[in-house]
Amino acid sequence: MTNDSKTLGKVVQIDDHRIQDHLGELVRGTVEEMLNGMLDAEADALCGAQRYERSPDRVDTRAGSYERGLHTRAGEVKLKVPKLRRQTFETAIIERYRRREASIEESLIEMYLAGVSVRRVEDITEALWGTRVSSGTVSNLNKKVYKHIEVWRNRPIEGDYPYVDGIVLKRSWAGEIKNVSVLVAVGVGSDGYRRVLGVAEGHKEDKAGWSGFLSHLKQRGLKGVRLIISDACLGLVESVGDYYPEADWQRCMVHFYRNVFSHVPSTRVKQVALMLKAIHAQESLDAATEKADRIVQELQRMKLAKAAALVDAAIGETLTFYRYPQTHWIRLRTNNPLERIMREIRRRTRVVGAFPDGNSALMLVAARLRHIAGTKWGTRRYLSMEALEKQSLEQQHSA
Repeated sequence: MTNDSKTLGKVVQIDDHRIQDHLGELVRGTVEEMLNGMLDAEADALCGAQRYERSPDRVDTRAGSYERGLHTRAGEVKLKVPKLRRQTFETAIIERYRRREASIEESLIEMYLAGVSVRRVEDITEALWGTRVSSGTVSNLNKKVYKHIEVWRNRPIEGDYPYVDGIVLKRSWAGEIKNVSVLVAVGVGSDGYRRVLGVAEGHKEDKAGWSGFLSHLKQRGLKGVRLIISDACLGLVESVGDYYPEADWQRCMVHFYRNVFSHVPSTRVKQVALMLKAIHAQESLDAATEKADRIVQELQRMKLAKAAALVDAAIGETLTFYRYPQTHWIRLRTNNPLERIMREIRRRTRVVGAFPDGNSALMLVAARLRHIAGTKWGTRRYLSMEALEKQSLEQQHSA
């Protein structure tokens, strides 16, 4: 390489960052000039004449201007918004800005509630709008939607709900697992559609916690409950009689299977699972009860004494669904449909990690449930309730 080329190599140096900054300033300046020109044109149209123009068509005059910022793809620009003496200056540009600002807020909230972490939200906003929002901004935006969630959470419950599912979500509060839970109830109305009936913070998964939740549901109008489906939540079972004494309780058969499997060697779980499923596949309550008796004897012969004792003592709690229309059995014998929803909620809460307090977790869970309720989940008929109505009429006539 010659000395001349070495010299040229030192002279011709391109600073990409400075060029980008310069181009950005040029674009921002052009956008700012164009928008302010549009504002002036709107002001002239409202006044009926240009600034300082003498015209018999003039209906108003200028009274100065004020500055306000506007976020654009080119960055922040300064708008000089005209003020008029006789009328309020309302511009389509500012209205579009407001709509865009609201749209951004809604997008941020939707991203957070959909499961995007706060840090990821910051990255996305910087990529889309050239402005990086802080975690504090996301938190403040969420507080806005929380007000609407509270209204939704305490809305009146209208109509009858023959079938109600109850479940518990345990989460990490303030970096450690505490005895705090979120209680959720979903019901199938007399029209056959599912709805989220309630979600509340339960300080303990005991009778006091469930009693407070059922009281909350009752005060809001929950009625017509005939069957409650849940895991073996002792607090819930004990509380049901206080608020819905005529309601039956169905123990989720899937959760019951898991309880039995805890007393079965892993090599025999598959075999025992087939035995238990055979009980719930019978054509009637009497047939299921007889089958259960034979299964208990079989488990005893297999030297699975604890499993046999559990089936003997509690299998009846999983057979309540037989008292209801056969077309409903597959939906009533387990609360797995609600469990699937809660898996999505758990996935979302894991993104957050540890919540600062129980209310923060409650709001996020409630927000996700409200979102799910507005999807196909809540707009698709879940059960045909004519069979239950027919059964009720037959029971009344036979009484």
